Amino acid sequence: MKNTSLVLLIILSMMPFFSKSQEHKSFYDFEVTDIDGNGFNLNQLKGKKVLVVNTASKCGFTPQYKDLEDLYKQYGGEKFTIIGFPANNFLHQEPGTNEEIKSFCQQNYGVSFPMMEKISVKGNDMAPIYKWLTQKNENGVLDSEVKWNFQKYLIDENGNLVAVVAPKESPKSAKILNWIKSK
Repeated sequence: MKNTSLVLLIILSMMPFFSKSQEHKSFYDFEVTDIDGNGFNLNQLKGKKVLVVNTASKCGFTPQYKDLEDLYKQYGGEKFTIIGFPANNFLHQEPGTNEEIKSFCQQNYGVSFPMMEKISVKGNDMAPIYKWLTQKNENGVLDSEVKWNFQKYLIDENGNLVAVVAPKESPKSAKILNWIKSK
């Protein structure tokens, strides 16, 4: 009986370790830096659906900025937002500084949705938020690879990854619009 109690005590004392290792981070557990160099805590987006997109100024998909801005103007607010992460991972299609990127976005597309600082979305220097977005052991949902600029990740109101949308798919696609409008 004494040995059984000791074994039980050891198992019970290890349970927090095991349960903690099975927990996955939420989107809200991250702090990123906005395009102006200020900290941006993602927990301020609790209760909103979030479309996360990696962007580039010199890409064939760059005109998607217009559709993203239209989507943000129509649905952005209390229940939905968009966050752009400029990245230079694909054929050097985002070579500019944060200041140049911000100016380009505002002058050419009137971007008003939150833009973050330029990061890496793949490779050894991948930003932590993109590790979470792309690795099932981080997000608890699925593994993915950022295939190109303007790949979209859909995050629900509880900070969970819901889906990945291909770069070539329009931000105004039925899939994205139906997700935004669903309860």
